[in-house]
Amino acid sequence: MLLSKNGVPTSTSFLASLKSFFLACRPKTLSAAVVPVVVGVAVAHFLGFEVDFLVAFYALFSALLIQIGTNLFNDALDFEKGADTHLRLGPRRATHMGWFSPSQIKTAASWCFILAAIVALPLILRGGWPIVAIGSVSLLLGYLYTGGPHPLAYSGLGDFFVIVFFGVVAVMGTAYLQTHKWLVEAFVAGIQVGALATVLIAINNFRDMDTDRTVGKMTLPARFGAWFARCEIALMFALAFGLVFYWTNRPTIFLLLFLPSLVLAVGVVRRACLLQPSEHMNKLLHLAAITQMTFGLAFTGLLVWGGRTL
Repeated sequence: MLLSKNGVPTSTSFLASLKSFFLACRPKTLSAAVVPVVVGVAVAHFLGFEVDFLVAFYALFSALLIQIGTNLFNDALDFEKGADTHLRLGPRRATHMGWFSPSQIKTAASWCFILAAIVALPLILRGGWPIVAIGSVSLLLGYLYTGGPHPLAYSGLGDFFVIVFFGVVAVMGTAYLQTHKWLVEAFVAGIQVGALATVLIAINNFRDMDTDRTVGKMTLPARFGAWFARCEIALMFALAFGLVFYWTNRPTIFLLLFLPSLVLAVGVVRRACLLQPSEHMNKLLHLAAITQMTFGLAFTGLLVWGGRTL
């Protein structure tokens, strides 16, 4: 049941509550969970391994639940720490808007993590202790991103967390489930995918850097300013697109597959250079998520159709 801002239950319908919860999950950010799994499976196929699509499904489902749980904990804990106020420029947050209480959101987040662990059981049976370790650390850091005495997001480590766990670990872990090997190719692909996910958090932190400073949330843009955020966004895109030539040395193939996402990326960088922290950056964040998905589709196509052989 939804709550008003003073905590009094409202007579909102079940469908309205469901819609509010859906928005609390931040669906526009879920590309950060989908792309690494798809790319990890594509890397395994590229190297000639037989793909188990049921295992891929379990990996994708578990990754989505971890992402949603992390988003929900972030929603509730940022509100409790005072980071979400009436000055907030970003999309509406469930606890800040009074749609749900912080305890309700944290309970939902906990259930997402529990379900992620349950869904991962077939993955553990297939991959063994390495998957237990990856899953356990991912769940722990999903909470510590904004929870605990020293939250990663409040100390400038959020970007590092994203590129490692939503990039390298996610892609290498997915590829390992298909191949039982730790692959250099999966590491390279993980850097590319993680770089694009880091663009999302860089834009988010750029938008909120002024209000973050007031509550001691010292993200990298809050520490180093707008110029750093713009450079970070451009560098992460350059890293992701530049490493495409690890997979193919033919510029025509690069342009054929990646031109749409490259045009989008240039647009994101250009707008980031022109904009100041404001609510207009919400559209920029959405555009960056589309860029990530477009790149992911192109990258998957490159790997499935032959990579270096093209």
